[in-house]
Amino acid sequence: MQIDAHQHFWRLARGDYAWLTPELGPIHRDFGLDDLRPLLAAAGVERTVLVQAAPTSAETDFLLDLAANEPLVAGVVGWVDFEAPDAAHRIAALAARPKLVGLRPMIQDLPDDRWMLGEAITPALHAMADEGLTFDALVFPRHLPILRMFARRYPGLDIVIDHGAKPDIAGGALDDWAREIRATADETRLVCKLSGLVTEAGPGWSAEVLRPYVEVLVEAFGADRLMWGSDWPVVTLAGSYAAWRRAAETLLAGLSDDERDAIFGQTASVFYGLDRS
Repeated sequence: MQIDAHQHFWRLARGDYAWLTPELGPIHRDFGLDDLRPLLAAAGVERTVLVQAAPTSAETDFLLDLAANEPLVAGVVGWVDFEAPDAAHRIAALAARPKLVGLRPMIQDLPDDRWMLGEAITPALHAMADEGLTFDALVFPRHLPILRMFARRYPGLDIVIDHGAKPDIAGGALDDWAREIRATADETRLVCKLSGLVTEAGPGWSAEVLRPYVEVLVEAFGADRLMWGSDWPVVTLAGSYAAWRRAAETLLAGLSDDERDAIFGQTASVFYGLDRS
């Protein structure tokens, strides 16, 4: 089963995508199932994980409604107000919705890098673990030491790092990121998404530019803790769905069939419990 572990849909008229401004030209429009279907078919991808792109409960409802009767969408990673007094109750209610597999606070946009260690979100995190929901960590490299502390504090929570923690590929920053990502892989049981790298590399990227970053992720996490995602439609800021898929296949060509099967589907299926969802 070929799975895209990270993609988005949005509808601008909904009005809760504050980050999605006209300056982001190619992606400042609606994106939905009809846009994605031909891309999945061409890549041989059979199912996807649909991830939130706005920090609102309304958007999570919108995504769950879209996914409810759509076989291509295997699971939804939504959002909740983790600091709300009734967060645990809200999470229990969301967990009862078909296809809800996880939640994602938009940590990269929060002013406090140590937000994830705050006591206010503890009830929400315990509720997530109790309900079997996963936690998508949308972080930058500077968050990784804090994320390791977070993982130790909540050992019952299944956590995945989005986009390889967004290394500054365009700026050539490799060594510090590699040290932190290796430490995170060694010291925790976190898994990681092989996604978002094209955007961090920027226009003019190539598979060879991405190679050292992909090699670090494969070495650090291994195939059983690494999952491929398109990050579509954000990927179109610097490339295309097809180009990133081809690059990933090229960069992983030296792995065994079983390892590639894990990265391109099995890891996501196991982590998100997609067979159950």
